[in-house]
Amino acid sequence: MSKTLKARTTAVHGGTRRSQYGEMSEAIFLTQGFVYETAEAAEARFIEAGEDEFIYARYGNPTVRMFEDRIAQIEGAEDAFACASGMAAVSGALTALLKAGDHVVSARALFGSCIYVLEEVLGRYGVEVTFVDGTDLDQWRAAIRPETKLVFFETVSNPTLEVTDLKAVADLAHAAGALVVVDNVFATPVFSEAVAQGADLVVYSATKHIDGQGRTLGGVILGSKELIRGKIEAYMKHTGAAMSPFTAWVLLKGLETLDLRVRAQAANAAAVAEAIEGHAALARVLYPGLKSHPQHDLALAQMGGSGGTMVAIDLKGGKEAAFRFLNALQVALISNNLGDAKTIVTHPATTTHQRLSDEQKATLGITPGLIRISLGIEDGEDLVADILQALDAAL
Repeated sequence: MSKTLKARTTAVHGGTRRSQYGEMSEAIFLTQGFVYETAEAAEARFIEAGEDEFIYARYGNPTVRMFEDRIAQIEGAEDAFACASGMAAVSGALTALLKAGDHVVSARALFGSCIYVLEEVLGRYGVEVTFVDGTDLDQWRAAIRPETKLVFFETVSNPTLEVTDLKAVADLAHAAGALVVVDNVFATPVFSEAVAQGADLVVYSATKHIDGQGRTLGGVILGSKELIRGKIEAYMKHTGAAMSPFTAWVLLKGLETLDLRVRAQAANAAAVAEAIEGHAALARVLYPGLKSHPQHDLALAQMGGSGGTMVAIDLKGGKEAAFRFLNALQVALISNNLGDAKTIVTHPATTTHQRLSDEQKATLGITPGLIRISLGIEDGEDLVADILQALDAAL
């Protein structure tokens, strides 16, 4: 297929492998193993498998490979490895590249499970982790050392929507010989320019925007062929966090409408943020597309002019006001997922980031009144009306 096709076309056709039957929809190869015509053929494949030769579903599968090829083409990466979940992708990417005695610099504003992997899992095995304010380049500059092996951060943080300067941090890391690993979920593959801006590995929870309809868990690690088919593949295939063929098929269907959904979600996010900014119930509205956002210009430059699909609000009345707001919603749904076609609202302090100490929450800006809103594809006027009436109820 031509490499000059636009992303929306690639999202429909990229990576397709058709069988002899010429099926329209991608085939689901629900098999864990593969048959060899001869013993010699089996031996040869285990020595070196060809582009369309497979050994075992934990190592690779035709349906999974279609998903990997398609998402890599959309992202502008050389290759991809599909995983069982987003956290399998995060933990796999980090663990595959690190060993005892290595040093990592990470932004401290992270999803709670990412903090657990860095502090508890990697720390338990002798990896030293230094946390910094991801928006402060001086802190990155001071923390990165000659022995630093990699840096890790969310390009847009969960849940307070801080934006890290990807290119600037990548330049600092590469100057020290360190790799750059980013969790790019909030930027989405639609607005991502992470590879072009210096990321060596890009990680997604495909559970979010890529599926976009609340059906399945999945994750993916993207980067150079050398990294993906080297250390990443070796670690992932031997530790077992492989994506199932059925999940890959579901995600291929999700990719077909990804661009359409995400752009509609971002338009709704902008409309909601603009409509509610200044409401009497709110202490602040956090949306990278608003001029009031601390990293507004950086966010638009880094995400192709979009503010993304997520809005965070902080209610003046704390947890009680936040719960009144949540319970008054009629269209938006209370859940802890994001990136769905349905609008989802989350109270991080009592759910996704509940395990953090009060001190950690305060440092990260996760107040009792903070609400994360993942905008869906419903009618924008309905969403604005629903959120405004819920804010009135929170007063």
